[in-house]
Amino acid sequence: MRKIVSFLILFFSIISLNSQELNSLVTVNYNQVQGSNTQVFKTLQTALTEFVNQTKWTNNEVAPEERIDCAFTIIVTSRDNNNFNATLQIQSTRPVYGASYATPILNIKDNEFRFKYNEFDPLIYNKNSFDSNLISTIVFYVNIILGTDADTFSKNGGDTYLKEAQNVMLQAQQSGLSSWQNVVGKQNRFLLIDNLLSSKLTGFRTTLYDYHRLGLDNFYINKNLATQSIENAVISLESLYNKTVGNYLIRLFFDAKADEIVNIYSEDVSSTRNKNKLLQVVRKISTNNNSKWKNIN
Repeated sequence: MRKIVSFLILFFSIISLNSQELNSLVTVNYNQVQGSNTQVFKTLQTALTEFVNQTKWTNNEVAPEERIDCAFTIIVTSRDNNNFNATLQIQSTRPVYGASYATPILNIKDNEFRFKYNEFDPLIYNKNSFDSNLISTIVFYVNIILGTDADTFSKNGGDTYLKEAQNVMLQAQQSGLSSWQNVVGKQNRFLLIDNLLSSKLTGFRTTLYDYHRLGLDNFYINKNLATQSIENAVISLESLYNKTVGNYLIRLFFDAKADEIVNIYSEDVSSTRNKNKLLQVVRKISTNNNSKWKNIN
């Protein structure tokens, strides 16, 4: 009887683990922090890894191979007892149909990540309250990952997750931290989710779908037609240019995609109809990548 119970516990544990949505690498870098007590950083890294990877974030049944590959890199810049200042890098990818290649979806750097953490504190998320900037920030970006990933597979498929990210932001505003507030000209968490759900900027999420589903996912069938779809998707971003202060969504897209776009033209791709227009647009709306655009022949 005891063996049967043990088997059932193991069986359902495996099911639970296999049903989670994220396959995340969490790294806590503390090289900039002076002091000999480094165990707290290792404990935090382990706790966050378990929190992100073992929490059931959606109602979907997800096979192990369908989990979203992503990474959270926390670089701690200073520590005062249980108060930490850090930057946070969030990255995610998704597989391309018919290929072994994983395409980058997100590459975000959050420079204002301040949080409190006592070693061995339980990491618990309550969607109806703000309890911890550490938890709220991680949960916010988890839902950004889920939402943008879903948008690449179906038009506006990420609504549920992006609205949950918005709920996290609204709850977190009571903290008074500037990263959650509406600050004109500041590219922060508020602006990110506000732009992603903005009715006047819906073209961005359509671009995510067109670029990935109509473009990359068809590369194995017809490279040239797929490249034309990618070109059309990128060119459509011009209509969003100057619609919002700082062009955060433009930056969000090219921080993830600039190298990939250049690499597409390093492949054996024939001259396409809108290549010159694409070059004209990216040089206009993503000037910080002009050194990369020079590599498109």
